[in-house]
Amino acid sequence: MSVQFSLAEAAAFLRGHDNYLILSHRRPDGDTVGSCAALCRGLRALGKTAWLYPNPQFTPRFAPYLDGLVGWPDLRPPFGGCSNEGGGGQGSGRPTACVISCDVASRGLLPFGMEDAAVELALDHHGTNDGFAARTHSDETRAACGELILELLSLLGVRLDKEMGEALYVAISTDTGCFRYTNVTADTFRCAAACMDAGAEIFPINRVFFEAKRRPRLALEAWLVEHMEYFAQGRVAVSAIPQALMERLQLTEDDIDDISGFGRAIEGVDVAVMLREVEGGKGKISLRCSPAFNAAAICAKLGGGGHPGAAGASVEGGIPAARTAILKAIGEEIEL
Repeated sequence: MSVQFSLAEAAAFLRGHDNYLILSHRRPDGDTVGSCAALCRGLRALGKTAWLYPNPQFTPRFAPYLDGLVGWPDLRPPFGGCSNEGGGGQGSGRPTACVISCDVASRGLLPFGMEDAAVELALDHHGTNDGFAARTHSDETRAACGELILELLSLLGVRLDKEMGEALYVAISTDTGCFRYTNVTADTFRCAAACMDAGAEIFPINRVFFEAKRRPRLALEAWLVEHMEYFAQGRVAVSAIPQALMERLQLTEDDIDDISGFGRAIEGVDVAVMLREVEGGKGKISLRCSPAFNAAAICAKLGGGGHPGAAGASVEGGIPAARTAILKAIGEEIEL
């Protein structure tokens, strides 16, 4: 059972330990990358040893925020055991990693290679966090994990610099759809302002994450429009991206990072479903909903979770099984 920590207790924990290995989640997005990067830089500013675990699914778009932060010269198993300041590994002369995670809601979302890691502290903002870590601070009132990382750095006495500010702006802006989603609060804007005050240059960030698209992405959007299915008099839109299409269009993970909400851009659509084939032949479901529906509650029926406006789940059987499962779950909320 995870111990629930306040943010002040989390700050005290981070002051009292060292040798941090910070985990992002699978299929990393801007919030997990930006939160991890800013926290890593903040811990280093305090004189701590801190590195980001080399998540094999990091994509090129995040490279500027990860530069110099990924890896660990003394990286070794077992991960966990949380050495105190100045502590070391058992008989090795090397420190045992004190593992923390950012924006990870469940053990099943830990990055490949770290599935069984003993996570000492989880920092999160998902109401569906399952308490997989020894200690957890999760605040679902935050629009992004980056918001609580910003406050945590302040509690630690870290002065925000340009690099931290830009990483946190990536975290906050991407998890709010550039401040368009219903999770946005007045504090969200105050956090973004703090990033700018620290020197964050937001125009190039906004350009990369919210405007610029490669031609393969545009070809994907055209294909999705042509093949989208509609239910409930157009209130539910279902799309799928077969792996064969990914290969034919030469799409990258960066090309489809924000594709889950594509159907919600269509007038009259309250529930948008995006289906993909992922590792192990599973069908990944991404759900985006208007305030009339709760995406997290719908995905919870399939063992998933997330936020009221955005959630996900995975099922065995690829896209066909995922389509059947999510339509059944949605059908319990609205007549299809």
